[in-house]
Amino acid sequence: MAKRVVIALGGNAILRPNQEATFDNQMHNIKMSAELIAKIEKLDYEIVVTHGNGPQVGNILRQNEEAKDVVPQMPLDVCSAESQGFIGYMMEQSIKNVLNEEELTSGVLTLLTQTEVSPDDPAFENPTKPIGVFYSEEEADRLSEERGWVMMEDAGRGYRRVVPSPQPQKIHGVESILKLLKQNTIVIAGGGGGIPVVRNKIGQISGIEAVIDKDRTGKKLAEQLDADVFMMLTDVSNVYINYGKQNQEKLEEISVLKAKQYFDEGQFADGSMGPKMEAAIDFAMQGKKAIICSLDQAAEALSGFAGTRIVNI
Repeated sequence: MAKRVVIALGGNAILRPNQEATFDNQMHNIKMSAELIAKIEKLDYEIVVTHGNGPQVGNILRQNEEAKDVVPQMPLDVCSAESQGFIGYMMEQSIKNVLNEEELTSGVLTLLTQTEVSPDDPAFENPTKPIGVFYSEEEADRLSEERGWVMMEDAGRGYRRVVPSPQPQKIHGVESILKLLKQNTIVIAGGGGGIPVVRNKIGQISGIEAVIDKDRTGKKLAEQLDADVFMMLTDVSNVYINYGKQNQEKLEEISVLKAKQYFDEGQFADGSMGPKMEAAIDFAMQGKKAIICSLDQAAEALSGFAGTRIVNI
């Protein structure tokens, strides 16, 4: 029986830092990612792909803001749905084309996915998720004053708007994903962390303004799908401890207990590798394997020859 992998694509799979957010640039990057998905397909895995949407949903919000006197603005959850749709379209098309070139028979389908969160999640009182473009400190101060945005410095690259990032409680549509996997279909789901929704006392769901971390959604999706592997693809080959110091050390295959020790020591920054390691540890503790690696080494990491691999040993 084929093993099942959930792959969370990092933002650089769609838009690289300092790259203009044109359709052509994003499509070019996605085509490169599609070639990597095809390599994994050849390893005989059932594949579910999820992805980030931070720059894209930020740009959609900016379009809404700039055009508000002409076209009514849409709330953040609707903007998230827009970004999930157009990224999914590009990704599905690119993967289909690569599979056709490689004479592989798998189908590909994108599901517009809703992710249920708790309305009482403390994240709504403490926005932390960066979205959109980078601003200078002066621009950030002005936007904070003029628009009421919460702005935060992001990993030395400038200032970005931050919004609530609640924990995913349930991914909707998992039963359909499982049926599609059994029909030899690669599924793209939970894009951008999914469209955030909350449920009221009578069971009705509605959208809420937030952006859910795609790695946390990917982990929840992997759990609900009973995946064998949860893989987070990023722009670095490995996770490091003592990062940037003379005693910097690359992590390859490590136990979940060792990974948790490093996490508790504060080795992984909240704004970069922290959420990824948190998700990896949580998943690996269930007796599964979690992988963090670069885009171009995904197939090798699945085979045990690259990346940082967290296992329950």
